[in-house]
Parts: sequence; structure tokens; C-alpha cells
Amino acid sequence: MAASADGVNINCVTPTSEHQHPQENDTLRTPNTSQTNQWQTYISDRTPISYKNPWKKRDPVCIERSNLVNICKLVVKELIESSLKFGRQLDSDSVPLQHFFIVLEHVLRHGLKPKRGILGPKKELWDLFQMVEKWSYEAQDITASVRDLPTVRTHIGRARAWLRLALMQKKLADYFRLLIERRDDLLTEFYEPGALMLADESIVIMGLLVGLNVIDCNLCVKEEDLDSQMGVIDFSLYLRSATSDASPDDPLEHHTDMTTVLDQKNYIEELNRHLNATVTNLQAKMETLTTTNALMKEDLAIAKNSIHRLHEENDNIRKDKGLPTHQQQEQMIKEAKKASRISVIGCEEEMQDLKRQLEEESAHRRQVEKELELQIQMKAESEMAAKLLEKDIHEKQDTIISLRQQLEEIKDINLEMYQKLQECEQEIFEKGILVTRLQEKTSKISSMLINLQYCSEPSSAPLNKQSSTSSTPGQM
Repeated sequence: MAASADGVNINCVTPTSEHQHPQENDTLRTPNTSQTNQWQTYISDRTPISYKNPWKKRDPVCIERSNLVNICKLVVKELIESSLKFGRQLDSDSVPLQHFFIVLEHVLRHGLKPKRGILGPKKELWDLFQMVEKWSYEAQDITASVRDLPTVRTHIGRARAWLRLALMQKKLADYFRLLIERRDDLLTEFYEPGALMLADESIVIMGLLVGLNVIDCNLCVKEEDLDSQMGVIDFSLYLRSATSDASPDDPLEHHTDMTTVLDQKNYIEELNRHLNATVTNLQAKMETLTTTNALMKEDLAIAKNSIHRLHEENDNIRKDKGLPTHQQQEQMIKEAKKASRISVIGCEEEMQDLKRQLEEESAHRRQVEKELELQIQMKAESEMAAKLLEKDIHEKQDTIISLRQQLEEIKDINLEMYQKLQECEQEIFEKGILVTRLQEKTSKISSMLINLQYCSEPSSAPLNKQSSTSSTPGQM
């Protein structure tokens, strides 16, 4: 039994046990018996089939969700059993693992919003998975590695590669939990109402994914063709024959029972680990809240002390300026009230004067308070200006120090240049002396050559005469 994963009819499951006819369960009851005690129901007492009401129509979206959850349960169970049975790592050739990725993609694409209009953006799973790296540091590594894959070019291929890397990282359930926790903020932008990711069945899928942390996977993402369409699901792996159910003493069944027990144990341990993590997070939040509460109480006490100090300063300023303090004003008001009570009729003018004085004093008080506020502001501004001046002075001192250093360097450079200049002049002077000496030597040599020439000329003349005389006798 093989069916294409793109064309799987997930509406094939019919509601047999959920919608039974209410008249089949109606039995005759006596007034003295309780609701649990019933008379025996006979075939003749039952309502004919022709008079039975038809089944109530269920929402097809609910049927799709329930079918996807059931198929996911079967695939995850078969995947865990195959991993525990062979006791080795699962690779890309594992058939249950291939079926798991196909079903998981169906789950994630259920109710995904289509493209709105021609120019509207299309919601892809890869865009949703890229959001996870904002909340998890470990997801940044697999997201970056998926972006750098040269063999994957489409969005759906990147999403499939991301799911495989998350399963190998054993963080698929954690990333799924992060998405479910932000269901109202994030997932509503990607999914239609009634999608599986927005329903309560998503928590069941997350629990199934937690159980996959017990298996080890070794997948080569670069060698897989992830951009093509999904494969087929062979449902024959998930069907159990009646013969296997009829033999309770079969050792294979006992082995499968043991594997299921181990699977449940690992699932409970993983769930306990998640619960412990949530408890630690809540404890950390509670500690932070208690610390913030204590800090807020301290800030409140400091604010009260500052208010009390400001009141005292206001009273001191009033005393310095000869104005009545707040307590004196209250005493004056009390005295005025007493006087008004004693003589209400005869002291109306005095009461008016007192009210006028009180208004003047209150106005003066407001003016003094405004002046105090202005002085406080001016003080703060002067402090800021002083800080800025200090900063400017420090900067100027730094610049002066740097300029001094540059000046010293320039002086050293000038000194070196001056020394080099003196050395060059000395060398030129010495060379000039050598040149003069050479010129003198050349002049002496030239005079010697001239003298030699003069000396050689008279000696050559007698030799010529002797040769001429010797030649004449021979001729004769």
C-alpha cells in the first residue's frame, strides 16, 4: 500500500466511535433503579435502521488535523522502534525516517497562508524557521549552515535541510516549542485559522518530537536532492496482521513491548528534563522579580528621604528670607480659624485681610518654589557646564601634551639634520683640501714633465751630429 505524499487523502478516516447513534444506547430504566442499573436491551426494542438519524457532519479541517496527528504517532513509533531494534544510527536510507520528514512537512504546511495577490509576499516555512534564531543561539549555527549550502536553492529545500539538521542536533522539539509559545504573535501571520500549528494538536506533535531525542541520526544534507518533490509513504509498515495479535507468547511481541516501555521511559525522562528546565527558568524569573521589588523599595525610601530633605531645605530658605515656614503657615491658618470661630460676625474684615495675606503668602510661596526649581535647574546646568569644561580642559591638555611630544620630536629631527649638515660640510671641506692637493701634485707633475722634455731635447742634438759624421766617411 503506497500512496504519494502530495496526494495523501487525509480525510479518509471516518468518525466511527465518536458519533454513535444516540438511540442505540437508549435502554429502559425503572424508576427505582439508579442510572447505572439498566435492563437488558433486546433486538426488538431497538429502533430500526431506517428511523435512525444520520451522522452529524464533522468539520473537514478537524478531520485533517486528527488524521495528521494519528499518522505522525504511527510514524514516530515505527521510527523509534526501528532505531532501538537495530541499535545503530539512522541514515538517509532509513524508510521510517523518510516517512517522518514527509509527515512532518505535511504537519508544518497544514493551513499555511497562500500568496495574496500578484505582488503579495508568499509565506514560506524557511521564513518561519529563520525567526527561531532570534530566540535560540544554537539555531543560528544550523540556519547559517543551511544558507551556505550550495546544492539547495529553493525555500522548501532550505526548510527540509533545516529540519534534518535540527533533528541531528536533537533540538527539534525545543525549536517547535519556541514556535508554539509565540503562537498568537508569530504563527498567526503564517497560518490560516484552523491550522494544526494554531490548534491544541500542536502540543501533541511537540510531545512526539520530544521522544525523538533518544535516537541518533547521521544525515548527509549535501548529497540529498531536497529541492524536488516529496516521496511516497508506504502504509504497510504501520499495519499489524491478526496473526501477530493472536499469539501473545511470541518473543518478537515481547521485544516490541520492551522497546515501547523503554521508549516511554525515555520520553518521560525527556519530559522531566523539560519540566526541570521550565522550573529553573521560573525560579530565575522569581529571583529577578524579588530583586527588582527590593530595589524599588529602596528607591521609594530614597525618594521619601529626598522629599523630606527638600521640605527641610524649603523651610530653611524661607527662614533665611524671612518668610514663614510650612508649619508656621499651618499654625497661622489654625489661629485664623480659631479667631474666625470666636468672632465670626465682627471679624469679617480681618478674615478677608487674613485671606488676602494667605493668598499673597501662598503666591509668594509658589514664586519661591519656582525660584528654587530654577536654582536647582541652574545648579544642574552649571554642573553640566563644569563637567563639559573639565572635559574640554582634559582634551586640551591631551592636545598640548601631544603637541609637546611632536615639538620634541621635531627638535630631535632638526638636531639630527643639523649634525648631518655639519658632517656633510666637514666632508666637503676635506674633499676640497684633497682637490687642492691633487691640483698641486698635477701642477708639479706637469712642470716635471716639461723639464724632462727640455732636458731630453739638448741631449738628442749631439747624438744627431755624431750620427751625421759617422755616415760621411762611409760614403767616401
